[in-house]
Amino acid sequence: MRAADNWKDYELIDATDGNRLERWGKTILVRPDPQVIWKTGESSPLWKSANAVYHRSASGGGQWEYRRRMPEKWQITYGDICMVVSPTGFKHTGVFPEQAVNWDAYARLIAAAERPIRVLNLFGYTGGATLACAAAGASVCHVDASKGMVAWGRENAAASGLADKPVRWIVDDCAKFVAREIRRGVRYDGIIMDPPSYGRGPGGEVWKLEDSIYDFIDLCAGVLSDEPLFVAVNSYTTGLSPSVMEYMLRARVCPRWGGHTACDEIGLPVTATGGVVPCGATAWWLARNAGL
Repeated sequence: MRAADNWKDYELIDATDGNRLERWGKTILVRPDPQVIWKTGESSPLWKSANAVYHRSASGGGQWEYRRRMPEKWQITYGDICMVVSPTGFKHTGVFPEQAVNWDAYARLIAAAERPIRVLNLFGYTGGATLACAAAGASVCHVDASKGMVAWGRENAAASGLADKPVRWIVDDCAKFVAREIRRGVRYDGIIMDPPSYGRGPGGEVWKLEDSIYDFIDLCAGVLSDEPLFVAVNSYTTGLSPSVMEYMLRARVCPRWGGHTACDEIGLPVTATGGVVPCGATAWWLARNAGL
């Protein structure tokens, strides 16, 4: 497992009984996490100091209970990247901190290539990966079906001093956009996919990861350049193992471009216990001379 252990503005303080205790800058939040199935007790006294706690509803969704004064939104930094944090009605904050370990990997790959790199970031959310690639010197096309998330990504770019970097911000269904790029003859050297387990496009299109991911990987192979550098597929679906995603990449990308594949879990270190909470998985296709 690769742990995102280079954060200064984020900390997973403790985790037990289905919940995470997290520090986001100076703000303490408690959020549910279905992976935290152990009940080891609360090791940190900061559980009682949380600014807000997210409670799931038995009927679906949930809501925040605000216990102490806190800002509506604030900024945290990771290296050259500045991200706006704001608790949403779906427990999320606008940042998936475990993905920082992948942001570092994208940046290393782009820098080591020593050539212009074009990256397509699909299901780009609020733009952490987009900004990491742009800061490393790549031109990026950021695509997400949510107009609000794309606007949030633009806000993060401005906060990071990266607003003038070559980034296209696109609100669209990712599969439809890729199909149009194929017809237009547009090609990319790197592809990042961070698809949701379940979602809907702007036209009501249904996305279910297990049913859609193989065909989507196959489709995306059609926009790879003649000398691609990497393809990364992230998953938060516990029933879809890293090895399954790696197998699909090997089947659809290796026959034409060679290279090699890899996969692993990603996670967040827990300060109170020294353990690591798994937070998803990433499968990679990498060019022959590229390495993580």
